Amino acid sequence: MIRFIYDSSLGNERIALIDEQSQRLQRWLRQVAACYGFRVGELTYILCSDEKELAVNREFLGHDYYTDVITFDYTTPQCVNGDVFISWEMIKSNAAEIGVSAERELLRILAHGLLHLTGQGDKTPETKAEMTRKEEQALLICDLRFVI
Repeated sequence: MIRFIYDSSLGNERIALIDEQSQRLQRWLRQVAACYGFRVGELTYILCSDEKELAVNREFLGHDYYTDVITFDYTTPQCVNGDVFISWEMIKSNAAEIGVSAERELLRILAHGLLHLTGQGDKTPETKAEMTRKEEQALLICDLRFVI
């Protein structure tokens, strides 16, 4: 089961891509997981504010900085399970900075969190480059092409 949850820190803000294309997003994420030999068990994406993301980063990881995504991995062999916190504010900011739509950047980050759950790291220049390559591959199979 894949769920998309809005944290109360976003107030009444909604994301059309999530609200209108949830089933297609779920199908796409399952496809991405399958590319790496995984099925999806319990996967929850929590969309939140920068401040909530910072609080999670401080409380659970001991990091005192803003980030766009935090992934908590509960994966078992061949079954992706986890919670992925995504700062919608940072997604919008990053998208503007690199000149893409917020929806495209959100898709990339959805894939990024899932890729972490399949074992892909991004701490070294080599693993970061591999993560970027896999994110781009994931976007290529996305059936939501009208937003990317």
